[in-house]
Amino acid sequence: MPRLDEPRKQTEARRDSSRHIVSKGLFPLQIVRDVRIDLLEARHALDLFKLVDSNRAHLREWLPFVDDYKSVTAASQFIKRNREENSGEKVLVMGIWAGQILAGVVTFDYIDWSNRAALIGFWLGKSFQGRGIMTRSCSALIDLAFNELGLNRVEISCALENRRCRLVAERLGFGQEGISRQREWLYDHFVDTVSYSMLASEWKNRTV
Repeated sequence: MPRLDEPRKQTEARRDSSRHIVSKGLFPLQIVRDVRIDLLEARHALDLFKLVDSNRAHLREWLPFVDDYKSVTAASQFIKRNREENSGEKVLVMGIWAGQILAGVVTFDYIDWSNRAALIGFWLGKSFQGRGIMTRSCSALIDLAFNELGLNRVEISCALENRRCRLVAERLGFGQEGISRQREWLYDHFVDTVSYSMLASEWKNRTV
């Protein structure tokens, strides 16, 4: 559950969300004592590159972008592009920190303000798996989506065989909606994808 430090931040966030912008004032989100989510900035490029570079085989199994990260410059360009081109309007890229170490990335891959829906994407370094970090991080983002941004629907989509990703959605109570055959090109082959969704009313009434 994210903790927002000041009521002022909540007021700013709601004002910005009405203009279809996610306020920087909402971050960082403190997930548990030593885990937080914060916006990725240019100063994090080296940490992001090191995380990808040390997890290439692990990440490459399900993520199509890994080969694009050939240098710190590539990581820097990724962060800059998302910060400058989107400015929190349709895409938001955040890091997950365990203590002082960048452990993974979580994103609003697409925010559809007209229909009050968003798609969440995420990945975690191999050594950080098995601690519940991603489930808690996604839970915090869903709280943010529904309680602060006023969205009605959150979606998660991943490769059908990506069991770890699917478990995050299922642990959080998402409903499976369907399977898309050969939906994603992954380096040299197509993979089927599966989609999940959660509605604001379902999240509010869930049993925790």
